[in-house]
Amino acid sequence: MAVRVICFYQPGCMGCMEQTPINREVEKNLAITIEEIDAVKNPQLIRQYGLKVTPTIVILDNEVVRERLEGVVQAEQLEATLKKYL
Repeated sequence: MAVRVICFYQPGCMGCMEQTPINREVEKNLAITIEEIDAVKNPQLIRQYGLKVTPTIVILDNEVVRERLEGVVQAEQLEATLKKYL
């Protein structure tokens, strides 16, 4: 099982700035890496993943989208969601 976690953000997004330290905390607690991708610089990914808001966290398992979390997600919820796939 190859789990990949991507957080889409855009510069100047207040929610994205709030999400970043939460992501760092979760990375440390679960010993994982959360990729951060600038949605504005990657319009093809906006279409591919059907992004509507930032931040959006996409959890992929073997490159298949398993979950999508839109808006700011608190550490407890993000960790609980990720633990299902780790």
